[in-house]
Amino acid sequence: MKNKIVQGIHKALIESSKKNESQKKLSFSYDNDNLKYKSLLRDFSSTEFKLFDTLFDEISVQDSINSLFDGKILNTTEGRPALHHKYRENNPSLEFDFQKICKPILRRIKKREFKNIITFGIGGSYEGPKLLQEYLFNASSKINYLFVSGPDKEEFNAIVNPVIGQNNLYIFASKSLSTDETLTCLNWLGKKRTDENSVVITANNERAKSLGFSQESIIPFPESVGGRYSIWSPISFSVSIENNFNDFLRGGGQADTLLSGTSADSKRYQKFIKILSFSDLWFSNFRNKKNRVLLTYNWQLRSFANYIQQLEMESLGKPLNSASIFNSTGQTVYGGFGSTAQHSYFQLLHQGTSDTAADIIFCRSENSLLLEAQAKGQSDLLSGDKQFSLNALEQTNSNIPVNLFELKSLSLQGLGFFIASWEHRVFLTSQMLGINPFDQYGVNAGKIAAQKKLKKS
Repeated sequence: MKNKIVQGIHKALIESSKKNESQKKLSFSYDNDNLKYKSLLRDFSSTEFKLFDTLFDEISVQDSINSLFDGKILNTTEGRPALHHKYRENNPSLEFDFQKICKPILRRIKKREFKNIITFGIGGSYEGPKLLQEYLFNASSKINYLFVSGPDKEEFNAIVNPVIGQNNLYIFASKSLSTDETLTCLNWLGKKRTDENSVVITANNERAKSLGFSQESIIPFPESVGGRYSIWSPISFSVSIENNFNDFLRGGGQADTLLSGTSADSKRYQKFIKILSFSDLWFSNFRNKKNRVLLTYNWQLRSFANYIQQLEMESLGKPLNSASIFNSTGQTVYGGFGSTAQHSYFQLLHQGTSDTAADIIFCRSENSLLLEAQAKGQSDLLSGDKQFSLNALEQTNSNIPVNLFELKSLSLQGLGFFIASWEHRVFLTSQMLGINPFDQYGVNAGKIAAQKKLKKS
């Protein structure tokens, strides 16, 4: 990877990082039917972008994008492709046809008219479906959607016990069906779970049968779909009960088409994704901004930061590639509902000494004019030029680069486009770093350590 051209790029980036360019901002906007974006990236200019773009070409990242969509083995440590995007294709194969896979059980469930649908899962089996249900909240719905992560019995008691005896559907979501938290909940439920009131979503069909699930209660998905990318798979089955999940898949497919295309619209979209990825690398590697705060100014997106936290930090939290020019991999991502955050940790952002970057997200509507004003106002204040009429005690740092995203509507299609675009941002970053974004051996190490302690107790 470190040929003479790459070494020259690295040297140029280091030289650029020594310059005081705090007044420079890359001016870029992106706009389509789903999303509007504006860069407020103080201290990241077209100079740095061009250097990163040259590196992108030199190490053939576009070839990696093509390989991803062609289904080649990119998860090299586990020897398999990453095929979550196959659900988003216009004419998916049977293995990735969400509607056909889920239709038999979906038909059965609708006849039962369940009052409560309780999903047991953790990680991607929890964060994705929970985000979607919050996003699609419908006050007139006759169904209550509940989520249990386990393994704390108090969580189970608080969420499940009050509805025991009601008409419940229990969904167990686990790719491997070896997840301790989910299996613990299955044991606690005991004989209250039957084939008539439960389904299991898994890639381990034989394990499901051994746990007492009939074939008719098993919803499959393949090993090639990682947990943090499983939001596109039957893991999100509960969302399809009252919504057209195809809209979500369609939005993701639109983003995939743009990333792999050659049209003018594709080129514009690709520059948008590159700016997100390149600026992340620039700020974390050359500006010591190891943290990024993610703020959503819509209540329906209050769990979006939790979802992205897993997507990014599991995908990019890997050891350095010794052949790479970079010294840092993923940033620490944190955040939440922006309006609440303004009354908690925003003091540190505006006047503290912590170095960070920011992603701010909102959706314009008549019911959220204050939230829109907060999103835009905070974006300007965080990334501004200190030209505000404030007294000395109120002077802010104005040193935080901001990516400002506006969702055109709170639709499933729009969210699908946005999440797929974020995945593209993560994938480009991983390929620039020369790391595998699809394994998670650190997570597995933690599970093994906990099991050893459990056996000793």
